[in-house]
Order: sequence, then structure tokens, then C-alpha cells
Amino acid sequence: MSSSVTRAAGSEPSGAAGRATTDPGTDRPHGTQAPSDASRSPRKGAGALRIVLAALAGVLLYVSFPPRPLWWLAPFALALLAGCLRGRRARTGFGLGFVFGLGYLLPLLVWTSQGVGPVPWLALVTLESLLIGLAGLGIALVGRLPAWPLWAAAVWVATEALRARAPFGGFSWGKLAFGQAEGVFVPLAALGGTPLLSFAVALCGFGLYEAMRIARSHPRRSTAALAALAVAAPIGVALAARPLVSDAAEDGTAVAAVIQGNVPRAGFDFNAQRRQVLDNHANRTVQLAEDVKAGRAAKPDFVVWPENSSDIDPYTQPDAYAVIDRAVKAIGVPVAIGSVLAPETGPLRNTMILWDPVKGPTDTYDKRKIQPFGERIPMRSFVRLFSSDVDRVRRDFGPGKEPGVFDMAGTGVGMVTCYEAAFDDAVRSTVRAGAQVIAVPSNNATFGRTEMTYQQLAMDRVRAVEHSRTVLVPVTSGVSAVIRPDGSVVSQTKLFTADALVAEIPLRSTETPATRLGPLPEYALLLVAAGGLGWAWAGRRSRKVGA
Repeated sequence: MSSSVTRAAGSEPSGAAGRATTDPGTDRPHGTQAPSDASRSPRKGAGALRIVLAALAGVLLYVSFPPRPLWWLAPFALALLAGCLRGRRARTGFGLGFVFGLGYLLPLLVWTSQGVGPVPWLALVTLESLLIGLAGLGIALVGRLPAWPLWAAAVWVATEALRARAPFGGFSWGKLAFGQAEGVFVPLAALGGTPLLSFAVALCGFGLYEAMRIARSHPRRSTAALAALAVAAPIGVALAARPLVSDAAEDGTAVAAVIQGNVPRAGFDFNAQRRQVLDNHANRTVQLAEDVKAGRAAKPDFVVWPENSSDIDPYTQPDAYAVIDRAVKAIGVPVAIGSVLAPETGPLRNTMILWDPVKGPTDTYDKRKIQPFGERIPMRSFVRLFSSDVDRVRRDFGPGKEPGVFDMAGTGVGMVTCYEAAFDDAVRSTVRAGAQVIAVPSNNATFGRTEMTYQQLAMDRVRAVEHSRTVLVPVTSGVSAVIRPDGSVVSQTKLFTADALVAEIPLRSTETPATRLGPLPEYALLLVAAGGLGWAWAGRRSRKVGA
């Protein structure tokens, strides 16, 4: 009662200073004087330093990605980011996360500016960095919780899940997992897919920061052990998962060939010489047939051409049909042809055609993940205000509906066309449909000699481990490759060089835990992230009520 009377009289109870309200628009307690310039200056300096360090952390993460074999830098980049975020308010975390995203994605995605100028590149990077800003916000929120590296790593995965789905169908490029093709963590892809792999890298990075922070403050042993566990656990689980990574043949072997015909010139103008691109791939296939006849190369059981190797519709253009048929008959085995089909009505189709040397075209697969602002233009009239290059895509492509697995001389070859390799569900559904081998026919000619093709190759290597399948990567202009189920590269071509890769590959039908579980590990991590954010929010609410 006396306490109530005291408060009613306006007296401040003991300890109220610690719960003082703040003046609107400031961070200082109500009624206190503004800090002097001398005290404000160090605070501004610390804030500026955090911004610089957040950008540096993003650049460090970029440097960890291919073609550089510096995968081990990724945990250090996230440790540096954690140092910027921990103890910060949510809105500050968002800003620092956005800066981190810019430092990371501006150099990583610079290839998107090839031939179209900086506007699309800057727009894409800004949008994706805003989403990474949400990760910074979430990490700042959970940073005060016990065992915060666990919650923070789950928040990171939740942000990657969001980026993979929105907007415009998502953009998965730049997942932590895709920079780990040569790393110690990569066996985790076979255990829980790319979400678990990303989670392990993030947990290791955040745990590394926490371990260093605690080491400086001479903590209790139990706290130190928990921080060390956040670093050691993902590495230990990854090492324990190594037996899941195998390239042993289960269903025998097959001899596969991938054709890289090359293009007349790089950039968007390669498409202006569609007939030359088709002739290049046909001629390189005929040359392979001659090499086989002369004993210079093993006879393949099947051949895969790249995406867009025939941008002339062979169903409507007799000359294109004749060129392809001649090349397929010369090699004498089934060939998968990348083509663009132009029906009289409706959208275009980015299609792989199974071409038999006797029967001709027999089966097709239509690409399901259509690249926004590349193969289709959302909000075309609005986007045209910023770049007239949208009119290069005069007619949108439409998505296919079903996974495509071609029976190629008795081998189930699953088609995952280029951009689709970035999406977990597209690859998994193809394997679940019976693919013993994954083919990723691609066209990177638009992006010249940038790092894009190496980033995509690393992505394909992670998919090989994730589903324990050989991955064939035929590309119009490089880098084409044959990847074993353990993620190792058997052979690869040079950029902008006509070539043919022939290799005996293992056929496998066993499904990894990642293939069987599908999105369940990601959903579980989303629940962990939601639990951490809910806990942090409830804590903030209780502190406000207590104040």
C-alpha cells in the first residue's frame, strides 16, 4: 500500500532509474541531458566502425566463394558479422545486415550486369541485401538469448529460405552452402541438404565469435564449453557424415559425353547467330563420332548438349531438324538437345529434347524454374522505365510442370536446366522421379568470362554430394564438367572452347537422407528460428511491462 501511495505522489521508487523511459527520438532516459559532443563522438565513431566491419565481413564471405578455394573464410566472415550485430538493437541489426549484404552480393553478382549495364545488377543486389538485412535484424534480436549462436544460425537459414521463395519465385544464388563444395562441411549436404549445410557454416561462424568473446572475459567453464561446442559440433557431425559420400557404382556404369560447341561471341549477341551455335554443337558431335571411329575416344552410351544449343525450333524449322538428326545419327546414340520451342500461341518453352538416332525426337522436358527478368519479365511496363533491355525478352517463357527423366540407353538421366540447380525442390524431385544421373545443361554465354560459371559449377558439385549422383554439366561456352557423386570434378573444359568430355560414370539409385527428407530439415530449422525470435520478443515485452 505504501508503495502505491508513493508512486501516486510522484516519488520514484528505488531502482526506477534503471527502468526510466526514454525521450521520443532519442536513446537517453527521460529528463536527462543530451550527451556532450565529447561523449557523442566516440559513439558515432564506434557506429561507423561497425558499418565498415559489416561491409568487410560481406566482402570476406564473397572471397570464400569459387573460383577461389577459400571456403574456410566463410565462418570467419560470419564471426565478424556477429561481432557487429551482438548487443545491437533490431533496427541497427537490420542496417548492418543490409550493409553486409551489399559487401557480399555486389561483387558476387556483378556478372548480372553483363551486357545490360549496372541497373539490373544494383536493383537485384539491393533487393537481396534488404532480405539479408532481415537476417541481421533477427540475429540482433536473438543475440541476447542463452546459446544464441544456435538461434542465430537458424535465423540465417530462415532468411535463405525466404530468399529462395520470394519475390518473383525467389533467387537462391549465394546460399552459404554453395560456397562449400571443397569444404569440410560438404558431407552434411547428403544428410540434410543445403539448409543443414548452410546452418553448419553459420553455427560455426557465430560459435567462433562467441568462443573468442568469452575467452577475453574469463568465463565460467560451462559457458566456454558451450561456445566451443558451437564450433566443434558442426565439424564433428560433418566428419561423421562422410560415409554418406560415395561414388561407388550401384547399377553398373555408363559412358557419358557432354558437348560444348562454343558460341560465335559472348554476351547477349550470341543469340543473333543461333544457326551458328547449332552448327557448332552439331559439328563437335560429328567430330566426336569421328574420334570414336578412329579409336581416339571411347564410344559414349549417350550424349548431352547444353541449354540453348539449338535456339531454332526443330519441330517447325526443317533445316534445324536436319542438322540435329545428322549429328545424332553420326554418333549413333541418344542425345539430349537444348532447344527453344515457339508454339503458335502461349509462352515460349525452354525445352530439352531426347533425340534417338533411329526414331528422332521422342521425349521432352520443359524447364520448370523460369528466371525472372531473364526468361520472363514481371511488371514489364514498370521495369522498362529503368532499362530498355527488358525488350530483349520479346516473348516470355512459360514453366513446365513435371520433372524430366530421360531413358538414355537404359540410364535414367534427370534434366535440371541451368537456373534450376539453385533450387532444392527442382533437383530433388528429379532424383525422386528416378534419375540415376543428373544433367545440368546450361548456357553461360551471356555472362562472358565472369565468375558466374564457376559459382554454378560449385553449386552442381554440392548437388552431386547432396543426392549422391554423377552430375553432367554441358555448357555452351564453359565451364562444362563431369562431376562424380562425391563432388569431385573428373574433367572440365576451358571457357569459350569447343570440346567434348567423355567419361565412364557410376550409376546410383540409393537415396541419401537428404533426398528422402526433402524440405523437413529446413522446416525444422525454421521452427528453431521462430522459437528463438519468439523467445526474444517475449523477453522484450516482459522488460517493457516491467519498466
